[in-house]
Amino acid sequence: MDIAAIDSYALSSPIEPPQDRGFHGGTRRLLKRDVVLVVVETTDGRRGFATAGASSSAMTEYFEGESQGTFADIVTGPVADALEGEHIDEITDAHDLIRGSDVPAGDVTEAISAIDVALYDLRGKEHGVPIYELLAEEYDTDPTLDLPLYASAGMYMEPEGFAEQAEVIEDLGFFGYKYRPGIGPDGDRRTVDLLAETLDETEFMLDTHTWWKLGEAYGRDTVRELVEYAGEQGAYWVEEPVEPDDYQGYIDLAETGTPLAGGESEESPQGLVELGETGAVSFLQGDVRHHEGFTGCRDAVEFCRGRDVEFVPHNFGTWIGLAANAHLVAAGPEVRLLEYPVFENDPALDAGTVAGMYPFELAFDILEGEPDVQNGVLSVPEGPGLGVEVDLDVIEEYPFVEGPWTEFHYDEE
Repeated sequence: MDIAAIDSYALSSPIEPPQDRGFHGGTRRLLKRDVVLVVVETTDGRRGFATAGASSSAMTEYFEGESQGTFADIVTGPVADALEGEHIDEITDAHDLIRGSDVPAGDVTEAISAIDVALYDLRGKEHGVPIYELLAEEYDTDPTLDLPLYASAGMYMEPEGFAEQAEVIEDLGFFGYKYRPGIGPDGDRRTVDLLAETLDETEFMLDTHTWWKLGEAYGRDTVRELVEYAGEQGAYWVEEPVEPDDYQGYIDLAETGTPLAGGESEESPQGLVELGETGAVSFLQGDVRHHEGFTGCRDAVEFCRGRDVEFVPHNFGTWIGLAANAHLVAAGPEVRLLEYPVFENDPALDAGTVAGMYPFELAFDILEGEPDVQNGVLSVPEGPGLGVEVDLDVIEEYPFVEGPWTEFHYDEE
């Protein structure tokens, strides 16, 4: 394929009024959600789409207050300079061109991720097949098109609020309910107890990256006690209980017997495999939007094949990202489960505000139509490429808003 143009648009979905969420030692304020929409156009007029995250790790948002608009400038600048006018035979050719370009080192992985997804979208459209067919040929698998979902929802609530939300999620038929604790050790234990009592068929997972970002961190002993307790009460997994690069911490906590998950914050595809090689995680969470696209996730998926570790993509953003990761799950060997972020008033779920984390209308409006979600199962789009129609009106309707998307305010400040 011959690349004619590469465009990128920084978009913001305001949270109005801003929402304050209390946690152990402070308050988190939610102001907006940012999205970078990447469009790659070929000389024959086809367009491939992808969404991008922050300029390096998604965790940058918490520590530096950076917003995603800077990454849009990278795509329309040095990425476009490297690719426009080039003939791309193999998708990895684009990877090589980006690595050899003026893209800042910290943005290379994100740039490759977005371009890889967009090029797969184009390749599927070029051949008139969905991406999962391209991937199934590469993996030598038979694709599975009905994918069980786990709902990614609760954030910093009273224990009873988590339980109420989980009950709605179970009624919607989801495989699992994942929530973000961090309201204090006693509150976190109480939440685990309530979820174990409330849920019958639906599993529950703890996304505990909050524990190591708290103003008053719990400490190693408390974290170990909470991880072990969650496992004893039936938690399906505990996610990111320590900082992403703390492999020894993962190994130590794995001794509790509680299943651990991690990988979304790894800065490279190689890092995903290295985390898996520790033997400490039962679930490895790569993401086509952050780990060099479908190409970059392949080694991690293959690493998990035949091992006692399951590849479960991290997916947290718009319905474009949902579609992209769905194609990977559909085709990947021994991959079956997909993360579904639940935002308020999700039109595909018709569940109102109780089930959602916060408003994020752009997540839905970026597509024409809705994903097919029935009783907690997603039917993978079967059209060419990603199989979705992007609504480019969002470029005008959701102008970029400067500033951080979230702020952490600590009690001692």
